[in-house]
Amino acid sequence: MKPGLFAHLTRVGAWIALLFLVLPALISIPVSLTPKRFLSMPEGTYSLRHFQNLFTSPDWLSSFAQSGIIATSTALLASTLGTLCAIGLWRVTSRFSEMVRAFLLLPLIIPQIISAMVFYRLLVPIGLIDSYLGLILAHTILATPMVLITVSASLANFDPKLEQASRNLGASNWTTMRRVILPSIKPGVIAGALFAFILSWDEIVVTLFISKFNVYTLPRRMWNGIRENTDPTVAAAAVVLIAITLLAFVIYALVARRRAQTSPSEE
Repeated sequence: MKPGLFAHLTRVGAWIALLFLVLPALISIPVSLTPKRFLSMPEGTYSLRHFQNLFTSPDWLSSFAQSGIIATSTALLASTLGTLCAIGLWRVTSRFSEMVRAFLLLPLIIPQIISAMVFYRLLVPIGLIDSYLGLILAHTILATPMVLITVSASLANFDPKLEQASRNLGASNWTTMRRVILPSIKPGVIAGALFAFILSWDEIVVTLFISKFNVYTLPRRMWNGIRENTDPTVAAAAVVLIAITLLAFVIYALVARRRAQTSPSEE
């Protein structure tokens, strides 16, 4: 097979896989415009009543705010803990450090239903069930391994000679980390924080177990909207989330393009 033909088939296969993953989510767009009170495709007439309900309902707005608070707090905590763990394991290269790394990655392997039961058992005795702090701690435990992976990947490309040069010039450990290591691995830290935010924003299994009435995140409200009364406002919320994701992707692409254009001139 010719290299050009292979590359063309690869691109076609990638687009087919992308459409296979994305097209089902786009069904929420026409469903959100239905004039009916239940999930259905519009038949000739369209309505924005469900978007109006989404942006005027105190319950939906509260769920947006609660998910934002929990996801942002989780991203900050997970990125801090994951970065520190990755740097520590990177400096201590031994069989023991690899065992610690494997232990820290367990939340990615254990099924979420098992994690949910464990969190419920741990949070009930200390009174953190159905609380912001309880959900933030649970989501942080689930998200930290993702930060550990992304930061470890960045550290794999970090030149240890830069750290040695900083030490030889008299910089302390904290100064070396703040001015040498962290700037070099910033892409991995940002990617890990983004993954942690997304994981917390979309998490539903653990949330159903450890939240009851005081904390009502957006995924839980969407879940109840489908399970109890098939409210089309769920589709409107899905459209808003898709739009926010696309906007973030466009902004990231524009920033990356600007950096790619300016970096050669800076050199």
